[in-house]
Amino acid sequence: MIQVPIPDYFPDYYGAAGVDEVGRGALFGPVAAAAVILAPEDIPRLQAMGVKDSKQVPAQKRSQLAGAIASLAVACQIGTASVEEIDRLNILRATFLAMQRAIVALPVTPQLCLIDGNQTIPDLAIPQRAIVGGDRTCIVIAAASIVAKVWRDRLLEELAQQYPQYHLAQNKGYGTRTHRLALSQYGPTPLHRSSFRCRQN
Repeated sequence: MIQVPIPDYFPDYYGAAGVDEVGRGALFGPVAAAAVILAPEDIPRLQAMGVKDSKQVPAQKRSQLAGAIASLAVACQIGTASVEEIDRLNILRATFLAMQRAIVALPVTPQLCLIDGNQTIPDLAIPQRAIVGGDRTCIVIAAASIVAKVWRDRLLEELAQQYPQYHLAQNKGYGTRTHRLALSQYGPTPLHRSSFRCRQN
């Protein structure tokens, strides 16, 4: 990994991409990641609008904020890893793949990637820093968490129409009691992660 000095104000560091994932612990569907670059002058505005860790923002407001982030961001992209890739690679490697795809898809190359969590992305030829709890302390990561969450939630709501018996619009693919009961009754779909089936019990 390339090591670079990072100033004390690194959450607002110009040219930094915040990177976060969603769906890592789900039983169904892809894992998704977002990479977001914000201009420093837009950060106070987004903070005032309520951008923070997606888990702390109600669903309706998350959707509004995702639109504002996409509109104001210097760059904003989604990367995914499929169910097949999750089962073949394992969920950690698939998560890194989704993150890398989001970063590579950015129309500008970030000077630095700020990764939520305690691990950096292997073989990424861009300086990076892992930040534990970054979605709570770094606004560019918080912005990425919102964009990724809204994108994947919308995908699961669409897939819920194809697989209504699994209540995906409510559980977003996670292993809730109703989801597990549906799996017991109907069995898995092609979009259920076969490597996660041991978690159904």
